[in-house]
Amino acid sequence: MGAIKCNDTLAVSIHRIRNSDLNEHGTVYGGRILELIDGQASVAAMRVARTTVATVSMDEIQFLRPFDLQDSMCMEAYVTGFGKRSIEVFTKVIGEHLMTGERFLGFYCFMTFVILDPEKQTAFNKLIPETEEQKTLMATYSQRVRQR
Repeated sequence: MGAIKCNDTLAVSIHRIRNSDLNEHGTVYGGRILELIDGQASVAAMRVARTTVATVSMDEIQFLRPFDLQDSMCMEAYVTGFGKRSIEVFTKVIGEHLMTGERFLGFYCFMTFVILDPEKQTAFNKLIPETEEQKTLMATYSQRVRQR
């Protein structure tokens, strides 16, 4: 066991919005966003677990701005804390209006994953923040755990 940096858990992908992603309002269906970020966040969690994990919960889900057909969604997920068998992942979605280049924060949440094998634990014993955002989120990790 050793330390791992938050950036070593970072999982990033970009999704071009298609008609099939849209709801009756012409914006991305919320369930579609949740589906995409669940897969993204699981990659970050597995970088700490190094074994199979499952989603346990999503907290502080914030849909801040809608995503339209002419947008892309950049999904970023990284680990903000972990215990022996549970892992918290912060996930955010940055939208980009492809015609103008304007970027905006459209969504964020915290997700908790658990290691499925009861005989296994997280592969690391320390998480090291590198950015101000990571430092802030890690500093409030214990509070979020108590609230769950």
